[in-house]
Amino acid sequence: MIEFKQILCPMDFSDISLRSLAHAVAIANWYEAQLTVLHVVPTFEPTQVRVHVGEPVLVDAMSREQVLEVMHRSLDAAALPPGAQVIAEAGDTPKTIVDQALSNHAELIVMGTHGRRGFQRLLLGSVTERVLRDAPCPVLTVPPQAQGVSPDVTFKRIVCPIDFSPSALQALGFALNLARQSDGRVTLMHVIEWPEEEPRARAHFNVPEYRRHIAADAKERLGELVADESRTWVDIDPIVVIGRGHRAILQTAESKSADLIVMGAQGKTGMSLALFGSTTQEVIRGAKCPVLTVRGAGAP
Repeated sequence: MIEFKQILCPMDFSDISLRSLAHAVAIANWYEAQLTVLHVVPTFEPTQVRVHVGEPVLVDAMSREQVLEVMHRSLDAAALPPGAQVIAEAGDTPKTIVDQALSNHAELIVMGTHGRRGFQRLLLGSVTERVLRDAPCPVLTVPPQAQGVSPDVTFKRIVCPIDFSPSALQALGFALNLARQSDGRVTLMHVIEWPEEEPRARAHFNVPEYRRHIAADAKERLGELVADESRTWVDIDPIVVIGRGHRAILQTAESKSADLIVMGAQGKTGMSLALFGSTTQEVIRGAKCPVLTVRGAGAP
């Protein structure tokens, strides 16, 4: 049984970070977990700034105590669970978040996909992307379009894409556990990447027949994944979709009114999230519901 007992939620005072905080609070209450709310600033020390021509001007930075005071004011309406920690640190934001997750032995990071600058897309090198690449634990990303969350958060409709890679199989375990705890349903899907323009059939190669064959094989493999008796009491809907990976996943999540997508951080090639344009990145960018990203066991 998966339980999140240490949850880290970075915030930057943006609306989306407050929305992700609401998810973190709800999950912490559900699991009776320790919640840590983190804000990172570049420095607590005065900084020299050159304004046009002339001598540099010394600009005071907010002290740790002042930052914490602002955080507590912003969090007054958040109804943090008992024992929640509110901390402020200085440094490089993504690195500080990852370091904090390591030192706190965090089992889940909850954060938004858009920051204070209001990016319309998750940009290469952004805070969220760098945390996804280096996080030592699963990361729940909350997009601006995500629905509000109730205090007794449950994930009833989960979409779990499977490419049979180690991280995808790890993600499947999370999806089944979360669905089991909320009496939910898992749509277990495999996407067969296929050219948008159908290849011309040759005399020695029947394209439609080959496509039916690989679809049937994928459906059989999905069935084998969930054939274990201990998993049969989770409502599972295995489907095989032909198309572009991220588009098919997003379309399926929307058609199923999914309230969570659970997927691996690495694909069959073993490439990490550093690969711009990967399926996982594109899903996180386009999802209208939270996405739980899970690394395979022993993944770097």
